[in-house]
Amino acid sequence: MDRNFALELVRVTEAAAIASARLMGRGDEKAADQAAVDAMRKALNDIDIDGTVVIGEGERDEAPMLFIGERVGKGDSCPKIDIALDPLEGTTICARGGTNALSVIAIAEENGFLHAPDTYMQKIAVGPVGRGMIDIRESPTTNLKEMAKAKKCSVSDLTVVILDRPRHHDIIQEVRSAGARIMLITDGDVSAAISTCHPRSGVDMLLGIGGAPEGVLAAAALQCMGGDIQGILKPRNDEEIERAKKMGMRDIRRVLTIDDLSHGRVMFCATGVTDGTLLNGVRFLGDGAITHSIVMRSETGTVREITARHNFTKKRGL
Repeated sequence: MDRNFALELVRVTEAAAIASARLMGRGDEKAADQAAVDAMRKALNDIDIDGTVVIGEGERDEAPMLFIGERVGKGDSCPKIDIALDPLEGTTICARGGTNALSVIAIAEENGFLHAPDTYMQKIAVGPVGRGMIDIRESPTTNLKEMAKAKKCSVSDLTVVILDRPRHHDIIQEVRSAGARIMLITDGDVSAAISTCHPRSGVDMLLGIGGAPEGVLAAAALQCMGGDIQGILKPRNDEEIERAKKMGMRDIRRVLTIDDLSHGRVMFCATGVTDGTLLNGVRFLGDGAITHSIVMRSETGTVREITARHNFTKKRGL
């Protein structure tokens, strides 16, 4: 893939982040998400790609735009790529004015992403130090001990991010009993997974059950940053099991490695909507805005942070 796509991706997530950030704290999740979707789709259609959305807002009957299977970009004569996206990762966060809301997109060559159904996935993610050391089939205690061994520290020095959900009661109790620290979050486990690769974030591991599409997005970022993630689908009913099988998942219970979720040449980009451990949120200046983004490529391992100042008097689409 052309490395110049990386800069094009930044423009896409910047547009979605600015659009949704205008509705931060307004209490309207649907409006914030729709603003991000509209802006992201418009920006994608200005790029010289023949893109197919494989991780998106849902199936066609559930999402009018950026649905799974939708074609975006300028068309047939352009490079074919698969796209995984979440125009607003953390809709509730944005609506409440919380932390760690992002606009996220990843691209890969055809068939580079798992076609994950919109169901739950049990996940474990770590940064580069822990790559190859985790096993989702083992207990949180065992994985924490392996991580501590890899980092040459004690378990009590580790911090684990877990979504604050009733379903995670037992995991939370075990992590506490093991002696590790916990950061409970309300939403946004893509940001949390990426944070395991940033020493300044203070995050060492992600544990728990979240969305399967978000697992694919996290895997794309971790491929670029040298981290690791494993997942197991956790469908909630027979309908979700059948949907997964139709999308090619024959063994629902098998462990999905990082290479199962995302492989080949991958690019990933995220722009902060609200302030977080990974990125700063959008700052409005009256005549413009400041955005903070991260963009990365698996081919080179290059990770760039981009701070951009946007002039609304010249860029009227924002």
